[in-house]
Amino acid sequence: MVLSVEISEKSFGPKTLFTHLNFTIGDGEKVGVVGRNGIGKTTLFNILDGSDKDYSGDLAMRRGMTMVATSQEYHDVGEQTTAEYITSGLPEFTELSQKMAEFEALENPSSRQVKEYSAAVERFSDKGYYFIGDKIRRALEAFQLEQAADRPFKTLSGGEKRLSEIVKIMLSDSHLALVDEPTNYMDYAAKAQFIEWMNGAPEAILVITHDRDVLANVDRIIEIKDGGAFSYPGNYADYLAQNSTRTVTSMNEYEIVQRRIENLKKQIAAARSKKAGWGGTADKKNPFVVIEERCNRELKKLLEIEKPSFWIDKSSAADLDYKHAARYEKYKARNIKIGLSAAESRSRRSLVAVRDLAVGYEAPIISGIDFDLREGDALEIRGRNGAGKTTLIKAILGLPGPRIFGGEVKIDPHAKISVYEQEVNSSLFDLLLPDAIMKVYDDRGVNITEQKVRSIMDNYLFTEADRNVKVRDLSGGQKARLQIIAMLAVEPDLLVFDEPTSHLDLPSIEELETALARYKGACLYISHDNYFRNKVGGAVVSLSNTPQ
Repeated sequence: MVLSVEISEKSFGPKTLFTHLNFTIGDGEKVGVVGRNGIGKTTLFNILDGSDKDYSGDLAMRRGMTMVATSQEYHDVGEQTTAEYITSGLPEFTELSQKMAEFEALENPSSRQVKEYSAAVERFSDKGYYFIGDKIRRALEAFQLEQAADRPFKTLSGGEKRLSEIVKIMLSDSHLALVDEPTNYMDYAAKAQFIEWMNGAPEAILVITHDRDVLANVDRIIEIKDGGAFSYPGNYADYLAQNSTRTVTSMNEYEIVQRRIENLKKQIAAARSKKAGWGGTADKKNPFVVIEERCNRELKKLLEIEKPSFWIDKSSAADLDYKHAARYEKYKARNIKIGLSAAESRSRRSLVAVRDLAVGYEAPIISGIDFDLREGDALEIRGRNGAGKTTLIKAILGLPGPRIFGGEVKIDPHAKISVYEQEVNSSLFDLLLPDAIMKVYDDRGVNITEQKVRSIMDNYLFTEADRNVKVRDLSGGQKARLQIIAMLAVEPDLLVFDEPTSHLDLPSIEELETALARYKGACLYISHDNYFRNKVGGAVVSLSNTPQ
């Protein structure tokens, strides 16, 4: 065992996140961490890496254990190059380098200093740090960041910084790695390399992710919900099966508790009605008072039990028998409600027609693109990072940046087009959430009332407390939900998605896939989520010899 976690209480402002969160991590174990957006997954990692000490509980780590974690903030990086940033985050690298440099500056080292230097050199060699520069460059090249090693780290984009964090983790040679959403900016090839590394890595890995391709390769899944941690041995398919069984059992137990509460209330009412008419003697306690007190004690304990969160994936829910399915419909946890128009009457009109298109900047980087996109169609743009996927979509939509060098694009002039982007517009950052929703509607020329804003927030699982939160302080999942709200401010005929499953939790991803399946319009998308691609389907436009 490398880590044991027992957290009895952790709150974030008025919100209590954890009340009984306990789990252990074994040597070399690969564990996926899942849970609804805002449930506290990143907070848990902050506790584990020591950056958050405001909690009640205990962490037990094996003596001599080294741990490395992906960073969320990049302050005080100064003029460090990317290679220097990565090496500074490797366990013992800075300490060993400093010891060796200090020794080499000595004119007459003592025998003790020679011994310490020799030990540092041996340890530096054992960790493979003499060749770390070459290793960093090869790893960055695999993520198509071959030019980033010598660039100032602060000049990298958000996605490039995240990929550099993954390189740091992969080269850390630690006992435990904490990895938060590693594949959000990875293309299909980079993700495959990360999964291959994860499968073969000797260290234990605790990874927050809702990427089902990654979850399909873990040894165990820990779900954070209802203030605790629930463990499911096996991979994603095993988790779905076990979750269905566990949820059915939990619903049965919950109903038993509810029936017991109703019975106790009846017993209390009956005892109260009879205690005044008891004709016993003063030396004996009124038995109806005894019954009332006993029932009240038990009732108080049962009323303190909060309703568990019940969620079963749609495929498993469809396999439930009638009684369990009816019970699940009654008790299931709320999910987001995506208001896409259904597909009862598709006209099949052409929305986008592309013929022999060549696009680029100074010169064409993509050419020979042909496709038709009609109502009810889905079309995937597939390619590695840098192949020009986003460039192609911008050119098709007539957005600033790329140029069209040849061919033509015809778009139905009456088609309403909405675009989902990975990043929230910075103009919204300092607005409170309700004001941001008002603004995205206003920017699209759609009137909206305060009552409608409240309804939208409720549909997308934002709470009353979220009304006082600025957009910049929302979690990644909450920002993703805000992006969907913005995209659907008008009733679109064409949806354009760029990695829509990044940051969304599993129930929200499933709801998005379900909404798209019944959508009457067309969908043009980029995604490296194989589960999402298989669900949405459609034709594929492949760039730069990308495999089909």
